[in-house]
Amino acid sequence: MTLCENCNCVSGFLLCLLFGVLPRVYSETLSLNGKWSLSNSNGSVSLPAEVPGCVHSTLQKQGYIQDPYFRFNDVSYRWIAFDNWNYTTTFTVSTQLRSKQKVLLVFDGVDTIASIWLNGIGVGETDNMFQRYAFSVRDVLKDGDNVLKVSFLSPVLYASDQRRAHSAYRVPPDCPPDVQHGECHVNFIRKAQSSFSWDWGPSFPTMGLWRGVRLEAFDVLQLVLLSSVPLYSVSSSQWRVHVELHVDALQTTNGTISLSVPELESEQIFQMQFLRGRTKKSFDLHVNTSSEVKLWWPNGHGEQPSYLLTVGGFQDGFTILNTETKVYFRTVELVQEPVVGSPGLSFYFRINGKSIFLKGSNWIPAHSFQDRVTPDVLRNLLQSAVEANMNALRVWGGGVYEQDLFYSLCDEMGIMVWQDFMFACAMYPTDEDFLQTVREEVLHQVQRLKSHPSIIIWSGNNENEAALATNWFDIPEAEKPTYLTDYVKLYVDNIRGIVQEEDQSRPFLVSSPTNGFESEQEGFVAKNPYDAHYGDTHFYTYTEDCLDWRTFPRTRFASEYGYQSWPSFSTLQPVSIEEDWSYNSPFFEHRQHHDSGNQQMLLQASLHFNLPKATDPHRRFTDTLYITQVMQAQCVKAQTEFYRRSRSEILEGKGGTMGALYWQLNDVWQAPSWSSIEFGGKWKMLHYFAQSFFSALLPVSFEDEGMLFIYAVSDLSHDLKLSAVVSVYDWSALDPVCTRRSDSLLIPGGSAAAIFKQRVDPLLGGCGRCSRLTCLLAFHLEDSSGQRGPTNHHFLSSPKDAQGLQRPNITASVQADKSLLTVTLHSSAVAPFVWLDVGNIPGRFSSNGFLMLSANTTVSFNAWRPTSAAELSKALTITSLADVY
Repeated sequence: MTLCENCNCVSGFLLCLLFGVLPRVYSETLSLNGKWSLSNSNGSVSLPAEVPGCVHSTLQKQGYIQDPYFRFNDVSYRWIAFDNWNYTTTFTVSTQLRSKQKVLLVFDGVDTIASIWLNGIGVGETDNMFQRYAFSVRDVLKDGDNVLKVSFLSPVLYASDQRRAHSAYRVPPDCPPDVQHGECHVNFIRKAQSSFSWDWGPSFPTMGLWRGVRLEAFDVLQLVLLSSVPLYSVSSSQWRVHVELHVDALQTTNGTISLSVPELESEQIFQMQFLRGRTKKSFDLHVNTSSEVKLWWPNGHGEQPSYLLTVGGFQDGFTILNTETKVYFRTVELVQEPVVGSPGLSFYFRINGKSIFLKGSNWIPAHSFQDRVTPDVLRNLLQSAVEANMNALRVWGGGVYEQDLFYSLCDEMGIMVWQDFMFACAMYPTDEDFLQTVREEVLHQVQRLKSHPSIIIWSGNNENEAALATNWFDIPEAEKPTYLTDYVKLYVDNIRGIVQEEDQSRPFLVSSPTNGFESEQEGFVAKNPYDAHYGDTHFYTYTEDCLDWRTFPRTRFASEYGYQSWPSFSTLQPVSIEEDWSYNSPFFEHRQHHDSGNQQMLLQASLHFNLPKATDPHRRFTDTLYITQVMQAQCVKAQTEFYRRSRSEILEGKGGTMGALYWQLNDVWQAPSWSSIEFGGKWKMLHYFAQSFFSALLPVSFEDEGMLFIYAVSDLSHDLKLSAVVSVYDWSALDPVCTRRSDSLLIPGGSAAAIFKQRVDPLLGGCGRCSRLTCLLAFHLEDSSGQRGPTNHHFLSSPKDAQGLQRPNITASVQADKSLLTVTLHSSAVAPFVWLDVGNIPGRFSSNGFLMLSANTTVSFNAWRPTSAAELSKALTITSLADVY
């Protein structure tokens, strides 16, 4: 962008600004995005390329390779990451730009190990995917054509070389499990750790210019970064906006800075002096106490209002800086305090003084190739999270710090972000070169992101405290002190030190899971980081009955838990062929990167469901995909409901649960995983279930020694007088056998309490012909105005043992009324897990995977592209549980 002569058109995140006394002098920026060329080390491959982009995307776009996600191509295309590659472009620069006193060549993202050459002269090197790089190139530019070349080294070979150079001691793990078909020593290179493979994703060690490239030219100074963080003083009951200007000055410059939030009638003017070189200047704008500040709230708890902060710079009567940025006002606290009746500490978040139960999931990279993550992809995934009543996402530490738009959308949608730093499931080197690049990475990312209210916590790593404490890597006891020292050096002395200096507005955790303050007391690596009396917990089990609430940890905060399922056939079909469409095919084994994952899914499903037995192979295949989704949805539902009803209880010192973030929201490719949204955006059954189990008001059932309990769970800010209405249904009939209603009970806002309690046998006995095998329960909450929240269900036996369950012979009628598409279903019997699928027509239903207890039900379809009732009707398939038996 350019600073206009009259200095009134500057905006944006990275700005080139000139301080000077002449009214017609300006700075310039020249984008170098767009057309480049790509070649490999020996020149046998030479193709046009686009920047931003990566080698794999370019090779596919130019037809040199197939879709890397197709069948076994993740292994077939390993050679790409073992070669060295060159990106080259030719450009010209204006005399005006070349005449500036300083010209910078800026890279917002280089993946990863590269040397930069301009007109044959080396101008810099890169070794970190997560940094911004700027190189001074004024004296290297010339008239006419300028040739810029970025030479990339193989990240796989580089990582291996770094490992060999680290000869003093091993830094585990060396390689991923064989089932992942991955590459080794990813912990020795600062790039997305999952790019070398993970248990849900492929190995595609990318190379390329994954963010923008440009020239920035200026004469006196440049504003590199503007951040604004509102802070609240309890003692003075006043807000202030802490503003930081990061400036690169060629000479000492004096003037004034004005800060203003016009809507809050708040403005201040400051004298300033920018010294030569890269400096940071901080200013505090105190908000007018007579102005009412509207607060930013998480989704479901209020609105997300923003204000415009204007920043002006003046020198000798001239306006030399005029920009604006959004500011949101909110406070965040991580509360770790003694708990009555417990030996441990609480672990929950307060936003604007209000205790908030975090409901959501974990975010992984949306694609192996980041240039494919478009604004539409981000909006769709984040909107899907909001529509499932989520208020939080954890950006997991093995991927990438997401692009600016991700965080801006989270700001606007009220999605709280738990932000990991990019270290996961490994030990890391701590030599000075490695620490220095990490320090620069952390500093850049904190300064870039701290203005976003959506980010409520920084976390140093994913599972590395647990890995060290429980000895994942079989480190001999005598060697453990070395790794403990390295751990503290990296995450505490360096990362935490930088974060706490740069950002006092939000908490920092060293790891996840962790015991928080207790881990700190134990030297930052607790003896048992999974202790339910403290901190957050990651919990996975695949062999125990997932519907048995007794197996779940009564934790303070569940930040990871989940079960796998396969995506739908329409998602798998584009990356497979007919011979792959069998659960035991080589393709299905290859695509599963979690050891024994396919068998674990069927084993878990078989505990409660009959496995598909269709004689037609393709039908049996698609039925099996369906049953894995049913199993996953039921498993995560049971666990999430346990966490939500545990928010107000302390039993045997455990409980007070204030967060449920299941693993995981999204997928990186078409494969089995723990996700609730398939690659491409299609909702699995789990995501439809999440709409209900994350509702602000929710009835939850469980049994304990023959006693049925129903809890009312409320995330509301106000109290409600509620009763539970329980209907008993026979599997063989659509009309309820009987209905029972509890007495009304006052349920305080932000609590969970038992509202219905009765032994099951007398309940069924009072309904006449019912038994555990022949009947099931449906229940909901009511107040004086009617039903509040969703209807829930309770199976009295495993569905595979249900007596009277029949094929419902569901028929459907699709209608269009202007832009609204509806599907009216008719059923002849009770139908559990009714699943509507419209193939590759993108969109979602208003409800899906539901228990159909009436003869007729109507749902709507929200299409993500133009479609028609005829197209929808032709594509529609309907499956219920009895249909797969």
